[in-house]
Amino acid sequence: MSGASETLLARMVREEYRLHAALFGDRFLLFPVVTLALSAAGVWLFGLTGADLRTVAAGIHGLVFFFGLQVGTIGLVGRDAMADVLGDVTMLVFSARTLPVRMGRLLAVFLLKDLLFYSVLFIGPVAVGYAAVALAGGAAPARVALLWVTVSATFGLGVASSLTLAGLGSRHSGLVVGAALAVAAVVVSGRVDVVTLTPLAFYESPTPRSALTGFAPLAVLSVVGPLLFDPPDGGSPRTASGRYERLRGRLGDGVATRTVLELAGSSGSVWKVLFSMGLLFAVTLVLVLEVGRATALDPSMGIAIGTLLGLGAFTSYSWLTISDDVAEYRRYPVSMRAVFAGKRRAYLLVSLPAGLVYLLGSLVWVPAREVAVGAVVFPLVAVYVFGVTAYVTGLSPNELLFDTPLFVVFGAALALVALPLVVAALVHTEMPALANAAALGVALVGGVAGVGLAGRAGPRWDDRSRAG
Repeated sequence: MSGASETLLARMVREEYRLHAALFGDRFLLFPVVTLALSAAGVWLFGLTGADLRTVAAGIHGLVFFFGLQVGTIGLVGRDAMADVLGDVTMLVFSARTLPVRMGRLLAVFLLKDLLFYSVLFIGPVAVGYAAVALAGGAAPARVALLWVTVSATFGLGVASSLTLAGLGSRHSGLVVGAALAVAAVVVSGRVDVVTLTPLAFYESPTPRSALTGFAPLAVLSVVGPLLFDPPDGGSPRTASGRYERLRGRLGDGVATRTVLELAGSSGSVWKVLFSMGLLFAVTLVLVLEVGRATALDPSMGIAIGTLLGLGAFTSYSWLTISDDVAEYRRYPVSMRAVFAGKRRAYLLVSLPAGLVYLLGSLVWVPAREVAVGAVVFPLVAVYVFGVTAYVTGLSPNELLFDTPLFVVFGAALALVALPLVVAALVHTEMPALANAAALGVALVGGVAGVGLAGRAGPRWDDRSRAG
């Protein structure tokens, strides 16, 4: 790497640290400690259920790949969203028009920066937590060290994949849909083992051939993504008065109308909701197929898809509130209860149709009975996620990422619903009727709790705003 690139990399790492410090304070430095503890506890608990370390390692690779996909969605956030969060700033990755640096080079360095930064903050602690249990169980140190390498590469694959899809979307939104359908067709056909095209293949069988096939997609996408990507300029949302009045007439709510129009006018528009749901759907599909391949289980695809799509609706809430502030709404003649009710209406309007699209698409290979259960679980879990997120974070859900105490509370709340649903999906093979009934019951309780928490969110944050 040239000296100029090294300087740019150092500045991007420093910028990333300052960004997190500005948003979350030094609390985010505790995040690796919590991640390490959760990783070790998770590996230990899975061991108690009889899962071998190979299956656990595959799950870690899948989790990290999904995290990389989410990090890579900076291509869908764009400069306008960053300005809403941070004010009048220009991040280095968006400075190609003001600095004598090519956009492709900026993005290549950005990918490397993410790999280094998150390897320390997230991936490293996950691997160390795994190592603490694996080594105690007699695993070879070389295998544990190899896990760190392949998990880091898997994170990079997630970031590069997301950036490549965002690059296709910046050229033409139809290209993203076409790429997603092509990948889904390949996965569903079963003709290609998707795992062989990931670093996990090298971890499971470290040979020259698995190294070539497992790391080649990462190398290709790391080049193609930066070449394709053309970040939007951003700007003010396109909220003409005529559009506002027409949409408000349909929704009957000013807050919901404003929220939807802001999303539509932001970088990526409403398509980024469908995009993020599609990423989550694809990851869920691969994970469920991998669990079936590695174990004797045949998990319920419907319960699994419904659960994870519902949990993934958190991303929609994040995008719908990215430019909001509780204090701002206090200047208007509207109660915070009405604000959160409007946010919930907008959230359901954009997230439920997106998730149902993928559930309906899964009818191609998933039995209709399983899809029907997932179609009930998904909206109920999405309602629960809204209630928990609104109550815990208010209109600042992005603080969850590295505000460690808040993250622990939020994660525990989601686990109350997510863990029973995951167990129901896994035991579906042996007890399908009981598993379906349990999943529907847990989801219904979660939905009712979500409605209650959403109703309490407005008064809670109104009181906190007045006190603060």
